[in-house]
Amino acid sequence: MEPQALKELSREVEQIARDTGRFLMKELGRVGDHQIEEKALNSLVSYVDRQAEEQLVEALGRLLPEAVFLTEEDTVQNRHGSQQWIIDPLDGTTNFLHQLPAFVVSLGLRLDEELCLGVVYDPSRRECFSAWRNGGAHLNHHPIAVSRPSGLDKSLLATGFPYFDYERLNAYMEVLRYFMQHSQGIRRFGSAALDLAYVACGRFDGFFEYSLQPWDVAAGAVLVREAGGLVTDFSGGGAFLFGEELIAASPGVHPVLLQQIREAFGNWSSKSNS
Repeated sequence: MEPQALKELSREVEQIARDTGRFLMKELGRVGDHQIEEKALNSLVSYVDRQAEEQLVEALGRLLPEAVFLTEEDTVQNRHGSQQWIIDPLDGTTNFLHQLPAFVVSLGLRLDEELCLGVVYDPSRRECFSAWRNGGAHLNHHPIAVSRPSGLDKSLLATGFPYFDYERLNAYMEVLRYFMQHSQGIRRFGSAALDLAYVACGRFDGFFEYSLQPWDVAAGAVLVREAGGLVTDFSGGGAFLFGEELIAASPGVHPVLLQQIREAFGNWSSKSNS
């Protein structure tokens, strides 16, 4: 699909994300405790997630009738195809249920196994981040770019704390300690898609997390890449979409993050196999 066609498609996807965002805001504060389920340890879901996903699947299905879906809440059968939407109707469910304004709608598109379009919509701030292959990244239709810090010591980083997978906690704490001591600070918002959007527009200089799922990162990875940033797995390779680990950062910061993370998590892997 050519850049112009992707741009036109992105505009339609943005509107769909905004429509879903309005639904989220309407339901904010209305979910009772009896309407919340725990899918796994600290992984919460409610009718809001499921209804939002159903809305997205229906609307996106009209845009690309041949496309298949990879979704978080399994409201549609997940399949593989040359056109695949990878969507999270509510990234930051725990924040949403606690009425913390750090949750987003995240919509990514893969064509022939290549991520080529991403939209992340923050309904609390009415900020719509969008990007498409070779088209740059945008915030409410204004161009954005990653930051250009002079070094790690001038950088503000983001991460996601482990909340169910604690096997690599020691390695995580090792890199966390290093970045605490050598950066301007670390933030944890609880929404990987929002963190990636903030890297894309320069609010964060870098982000890292493990135990991630494709719907957490698909859209945000497109944003960061098109904004001039680097996105890799913890080894520096490209297996971040299904590899459950990701580093996204400006070009000047990414090598430092990668070096520290690869060393710490590599040591963990060696020790765990000994």
